[in-house]
Amino acid sequence: MHYVYILQCSDDTLYTGWTTDLEKRIKNHNEKKGAKYTRSRTPVSLFYCEEYDNKSDALKREAEIKKMPRSKKLMLAK
Repeated sequence: MHYVYILQCSDDTLYTGWTTDLEKRIKNHNEKKGAKYTRSRTPVSLFYCEEYDNKSDALKREAEIKKMPRSKKLMLAK
């Protein structure tokens, strides 16, 4: 399974990424081993997640979400 996720950072910003192991990835972000963006914004928490059967679809969706304004990202979780 492939996951596209949005994290809420400690400064209330949102970070979007993809992974095959969601639990491990969030742990890595919180241990400051994740993306450079989140290293100074820990702790992070899972805000939203989608599952995909293949990497290609997950990466396409990640790109779509990254292009969205914050207001649309916030509406995803509703």
